[in-house]
Amino acid sequence: MRVIAIVGPTAVGKTALALKLAKELDGEIISCDSMQIYKGMDIGTAKPTKEEMAEIPHHLIDIKEPNEEFSCADYAILAKKCIEDIASRGKTPIFCGGTGLYLDSVIEIGSFSSGFKDENYRLELENIAFEKGNEHVHNMLKEVDEKSAEEIHPNNVKRVIRALEIYKCTGIPKSIWDEKSKEQKPPYDATVLFLTCRDREILKSRIDMRVDMMLSDGLLEEAKSLYNSGMLKEKYTSYGAIGYKELIPFIEGVDTLENCIERLKISTRQYAKRQITWFSRKKNYYTVYVDEVSSLDEALRILEEHNEGANN
Repeated sequence: MRVIAIVGPTAVGKTALALKLAKELDGEIISCDSMQIYKGMDIGTAKPTKEEMAEIPHHLIDIKEPNEEFSCADYAILAKKCIEDIASRGKTPIFCGGTGLYLDSVIEIGSFSSGFKDENYRLELENIAFEKGNEHVHNMLKEVDEKSAEEIHPNNVKRVIRALEIYKCTGIPKSIWDEKSKEQKPPYDATVLFLTCRDREILKSRIDMRVDMMLSDGLLEEAKSLYNSGMLKEKYTSYGAIGYKELIPFIEGVDTLENCIERLKISTRQYAKRQITWFSRKKNYYTVYVDEVSSLDEALRILEEHNEGANN
């Protein structure tokens, strides 16, 4: 089954290209952004506008409250249902977003280790992380699965704990299970377009402009509303969204708005760098330098080339 995905760092132009491709290819868009699933977090997560969503059907946006849990596994189940639904109506599924792990969970080969669970051990590890810190549990992982430890950042505690849980249940490192998974056939014929800028200063400028535009569109008011409703708390996954927690010091009256905005821009640039690192590792992705070519023309050329290769 044919699937298209548009990925890349924040502010690079993913949404605009997805909309254009959806019109060209009679497609529907599936968000692969881990924060656009949350209701009320509109400006900070750069959701498509109501007009854009009315013009082209969008999926997996506004499906959870900010205080509700939602995992990568939950996303994979729903996204696969979206693909089946869209394809059954003769439309083209087009993923759009910057959460690489979410996209991987759908278009890459499923892990043999996904069914192994030990909730008591997971809770024990969560307590250890709370009492001794993220680095401590990351070092625990390094002792039994050095490869996974290299691939997972110490602050991504959920993934560190999951890798330890898999080892506890099976006696086999997660990295070995992942290697076994590669022997399977990919579930979809996926063409992934990785949008980026060759000139990083251009991307930096785009990010700063994006933040300024969000603020003029009411980001601070949106953050205040979430804060006052009790939705901006560290215990919620949604707290990880860039654009809200950075403004809390100003909301609480302990720092200036100017300082908070600067931290927001820095956090966004750092996040973009992590996204580029993630997607750059994918050898089967098509890189599109949006500062050098028309993203639509290049996307259509790549898709035609991909289809010709698949038919030969």
